[in-house]
Amino acid sequence: MSNLRMTAGPEGRTRYPAGRGRAIALAWRRSDAFQKTAFALLALLAAFMLLPIVFVFSHAFKPINELFLYPPRFWVMEPTIVNFQNLLLRTQSLTIPFTRYLFNSVLTTALTVAFTILVSSMAAYAFSKHRFPGSKPIFAIIILSLMFAPEAVAIPRYLVIARIGIMDTYFAHVVPLLAAPVSVFLMKQFVDQLPDELLEAARMDGAGDWTAFFRLVLPICLPAVATVGILTFQASWNQMETSSLYTQTESMKTLPYYVTTLTNGIANNVVGQGIAAAATLLVFVPNLIIFLAFQRKVIATMAHSGIK
Repeated sequence: MSNLRMTAGPEGRTRYPAGRGRAIALAWRRSDAFQKTAFALLALLAAFMLLPIVFVFSHAFKPINELFLYPPRFWVMEPTIVNFQNLLLRTQSLTIPFTRYLFNSVLTTALTVAFTILVSSMAAYAFSKHRFPGSKPIFAIIILSLMFAPEAVAIPRYLVIARIGIMDTYFAHVVPLLAAPVSVFLMKQFVDQLPDELLEAARMDGAGDWTAFFRLVLPICLPAVATVGILTFQASWNQMETSSLYTQTESMKTLPYYVTTLTNGIANNVVGQGIAAAATLLVFVPNLIIFLAFQRKVIATMAHSGIK
């Protein structure tokens, strides 16, 4: 604990803790009044933005009597896990168990993330480091597709899924999300900064395109890969369109769709409020964990890709 305290030196100077804490303390000491004020305001803004996350956790552990208090309380006074128990009891009485929906979400999300990273990075490598007929118009069309809302392409997407014969399968949850223009754009902006001389040196050493891509391009572009993974994970994990449009069998549907139907059906009664809060937390937690684990990669990608 002594390393965490500030002590006075022999000349009356203040000593700061070693390592990261010392760097923060020295930066704070050397900053002027404007920088300190800006830091304080940003800290308050960050605390304010954390309030919805805190409320989701607090609300899920509220007992029934606290869920219906007026005026409502932000903090839970007597935490309980009854809401999660009621959620499990509710699912045990159904034909399809809760674990089946969870398995479907985990499997389809993992496949979607893996294939989206592979497809987007390969497309970015081709657009950035190879010249082929129509490369610029095709990439312009990809950028243009960013302007379209998902609802605008719902019918064409449904027709494509139906005609290739993957309705009511796991591929129906994966294939519609592989067309990710944002992921291609982020990866291309990152690959553009790789020097051509590095790839030429690899080719002189006998490396082909596949070897250079997997052993050179992907390791260097890990921040962009992590960012694409986070965006794809959030889009796939929270996806309900694939379950409602492309699957008819209940055992092929995913957790977010099941939680939505569950909460819509029982949220108006007393016990349903607690079950809805617990289910919302279960869907939200994986997104939070993935983002916290790879947030540094996201910041690095935004800095290198020129996005402000």
